[in-house]
Amino acid sequence: MNQELQITDQGSMKGQVALAPDEVIPLLVGSTVDEVERELVLQTLARCDGNRTRAARVLGVSVRTLRNKIRQYTTMGLDVPDHG
Repeated sequence: MNQELQITDQGSMKGQVALAPDEVIPLLVGSTVDEVERELVLQTLARCDGNRTRAARVLGVSVRTLRNKIRQYTTMGLDVPDHG
């Protein structure tokens, strides 16, 4: 069963509650670090409506790093949320 992670940033926390650590850990068990990172990046992009600058800020990475990850994911054939 694939559960959706709750991702928020300081500017958009109104009305949203982040998962407590004891709720997040079961989602991570059995997943590789790459899988968890990929899911976090893709869900953050989706919640930021594909806005790469905002998603990079939420993730705490540079826009360049995020672009590199997006390029890697699209090469793998994954559907990456686009701005729009």
